[in-house]
Amino acid sequence: MFKGIANMASMLRQAQQMGGKIKEATEQLKTKRAVGSAGGGMVEVEVNGLGDVLRVTIDPKLVSAGEREMIEDLLAPAINQAIAKSRELHVELMQSMTQGIDLSGLGEALSRFTGPGSDGSDTT
Repeated sequence: MFKGIANMASMLRQAQQMGGKIKEATEQLKTKRAVGSAGGGMVEVEVNGLGDVLRVTIDPKLVSAGEREMIEDLLAPAINQAIAKSRELHVELMQSMTQGIDLSGLGEALSRFTGPGSDGSDTT
């Protein structure tokens, strides 16, 4: 019975430590940046490690030429690429935080988190 309580206390300590690490990781991810682009760099999107869009840059030539449809077509792949890169930052940070902790199946779960199309390839 006491062994079970000791194991429970140990698990609670580890959970508290992970909670602190997760908060720290969130702060770190806010400062990391990832950029996605499309159309040979005509549209660029910058996100932080949490996937929040911080900046969108559109080539002035597209704007002055009135290429609204092209801009719309290029925005989605640029955003998707930036978000995929931010997910990779997130996964890398989580993997570094959990080194030395036996979390069976974590690698597979993290690979599911990044999902298909997360290789950062430009789809245009």
